Amino acid sequence: MLETQRRRGLHWINSKYIYGRLPLLHTIIFLIEMVIVGRLVAKFNQYYDKRPLLTTMVTNAVLGGIADTVAQTISAYKTRNAMLPLVNQRSLISDGVELEDVNEKPARLSPDLHPASTGPHPFDFERTIRFMSYGFIMTPLQFKWFGLLTKLFPLTATSATVPALKRVAMDQLIFAPLGLCCFFTFMTVAEGGGKRQVVKKFQDIYVPTLRANYVLWPAVQVLNFRVMPLRFQIPFVSTIGIAWTAYLSLTNSAEDETM
Repeated sequence: MLETQRRRGLHWINSKYIYGRLPLLHTIIFLIEMVIVGRLVAKFNQYYDKRPLLTTMVTNAVLGGIADTVAQTISAYKTRNAMLPLVNQRSLISDGVELEDVNEKPARLSPDLHPASTGPHPFDFERTIRFMSYGFIMTPLQFKWFGLLTKLFPLTATSATVPALKRVAMDQLIFAPLGLCCFFTFMTVAEGGGKRQVVKKFQDIYVPTLRANYVLWPAVQVLNFRVMPLRFQIPFVSTIGIAWTAYLSLTNSAEDETM
């Protein structure tokens, strides 16, 4: 009985949209995550002084959750637009919130819309938890790596740019490829996939994703290593990485749908 009520409740809230476009549940979750981030930002130095690693791990996990929430919201928004009849694309619902009409005829749907998308686009809590878990688990490795780069290539008053560029080169040639390997392996296994699924994902999307990485991250890391103190380097990367992780989330989920 409780499970049935839970499912009905989730279906109901997943059917609600703000202005007929933006999924209500996704928006609520995003706002909750932003409140948590605000709390972390306000107390970051205080928490970091007491427990630097744990503070960074929690921060990374929350930012990973935000990134996946953004990715899911984008997917839900696109699906919603595909489901709306052409006439509704020219006007907004007057009260701002609309309940999905599950009795509408299939003719209102886009002919290119996948059958699985004909209902409300539900929020995938398990997927968000996977992203948060990955951010939490990977932080100790990032923490050690950034500390190592700081020791190997210290910035001085007379020489800062060259050591920063050396850090970027090491980071992008060693950690970036390894990090993507860890990401796709972790996500595939956490989703219940095995060796065959891991190999296929690497064959299909690893190289294009690595190329995309080299478009964004060298410039970001130059700024990070050149300007940011060590304690802020991982949070800075994670904050900039919201867009990147959202891209990874969309890429990973798109690949899963084809497997």
